[in-house]
Amino acid sequence: MHSTDPASAPATSLDLPRLRRLLGGPELGWFRDRVRHRLEAGQPLEGTVTRTGADAAERAAVARLLGRAPRPGRSLSVSLAAVDELLRASGAAPEGLAAAVIALTGQVIPRQEAADRLAQAWERAFAPLSDTVASRPELADWYAELHASGLVRRLTGNPETAAPLLATLAVLLPRLPLSPPRSLGTFAAETTGDAHALDQGPLATLTLDAVRALTGAPPGTDAQWRRDTWADAGLLLDELSSQVLTLNLPGDEHTATGRALAALGGVGQPAVLTLRQLVRDAPCPPYGRTVYVCENPAVVLAAADRLGPACAPLICLQGQPSTAALRLLRLYADAGWTLRYHGDFDWGGMRIATRLLAHVPWTPWHFTACDYRVALAAHPATPPLTGTAADTPWDPSLAPALREAGRRIEEELVLDHLLRDLAHAQPPQLENG
Repeated sequence: MHSTDPASAPATSLDLPRLRRLLGGPELGWFRDRVRHRLEAGQPLEGTVTRTGADAAERAAVARLLGRAPRPGRSLSVSLAAVDELLRASGAAPEGLAAAVIALTGQVIPRQEAADRLAQAWERAFAPLSDTVASRPELADWYAELHASGLVRRLTGNPETAAPLLATLAVLLPRLPLSPPRSLGTFAAETTGDAHALDQGPLATLTLDAVRALTGAPPGTDAQWRRDTWADAGLLLDELSSQVLTLNLPGDEHTATGRALAALGGVGQPAVLTLRQLVRDAPCPPYGRTVYVCENPAVVLAAADRLGPACAPLICLQGQPSTAALRLLRLYADAGWTLRYHGDFDWGGMRIATRLLAHVPWTPWHFTACDYRVALAAHPATPPLTGTAADTPWDPSLAPALREAGRRIEEELVLDHLLRDLAHAQPPQLENG
C-alpha cells in the first residue's frame, strides 16, 4: 500500500468533485471518521474497518464505492487498501486515501504532535508566573501543585485564555502581602486596570490560593473566609462593615484608637472597633495579661451595666468572628495575652469556638463538659438541642455531653458566673509603655 503519512499527502492533484461523489456522502461519514482517527493516532491505513449494525443506506454507499455488494450480515467491513487503490486508479485522489480524507475533513495533526503542541502552549502560558515564583521560594510548593493539579485548565479551558490570566497573576504576587494594607478594589485597579478584577472569577480564585501559601491561611470557601484571607495579605474587602465589640481594653498614648479605648474604658463604656482602625491605627496592648472573649453582646451589656470600669478586658464576637475580631484577637495573642473564651452551649456555638481556635489559641472560660453539666443542673428546662453535631477539640468530652443531654444553654443563662470572673480587674488606664 502507498504511503499514508499526512505530511506527504499534498492535495495538488485531487479531483474534488469526483472525490466527493465517491467518498463524501453522509452515508460514508463513519468510514471517513475511522480513517481520520487512525491518521491522528499515527497508525497505518492497513486492514479493514468495520461498522456494526450498518443500515441499508450505508451498505448501499459501500457497494457504490467498491462496485460490488458487501457480504451479508449485520456488520459492514471495508478494506482500506481497496479504497486506497480505487481512489488512486480513478484519479479522484492520486495520492491515496490519506490525502482524500484530509481533503474532505481538514488537516490532520497526529495526536502526539497535538499533545506536544498543547504542552508547549501551556508552558508558554505559565512562563511569566514561573519567573515570579523563582524569586519567591515560599511559593515553590504552591506553584508545583498548581501546575500539576489542572486547576488553571479547569478554570480557563485552554492556554490561550490562561496566558493573560497567569501573566496578571505574575504581576500581582510580587506585591503581596501589602504593608500598609489597602483596599482590595484599589489594589485591583492599580494592578489590573479593573477595580472588580479580584471580586470573583478565575483571577480571584488563583490569587487567593497563592495568598494562602504566602500567609499560611487555612482553607475555606465562604464569604467570611475570603474576607479573612484577603486581610491576611493586607487587602481589605470592606474596612468599615467588619467590626468588633469590646469593653475596657487597655488604651495607649501612641495611637488615636488606644486613646479612645482608654477614654471609654475609664467610664466603662463599650467600644466598637472597625477593621480600618485595627489595620491603620491598631492599639498597642501591654504584654501578657488576660482578655475574656464571649459570643453574645448580652454579656458586654450586662458587664457594662453592672461592673462598668471595674470589668476585666472583654471582646465580643457577636456570632461568627469577623475579620476585625480575628485581627484584634491575634493582636492580643501576639502580645502574650491569655484568651479565655465562652460561647453558647449549642452546636452553632461549638462551630464558632472551633473556627476561633483555628485562628488564635484560647482556653475555655466556663466552657467545658463540667461547666455544661453545672449549667444544665441549674436550668434543666432549656430548649432542646437542634442541628448537626460538631466536635469540641478544646474538650473532647463536651460534644458527647451535649449529645447525651440534648439541651442548649445560652450565655445569657450563665451571666452570673461570667460576671464574677469579669469583676476581678483593676480599672483600665492609659499605658505609657
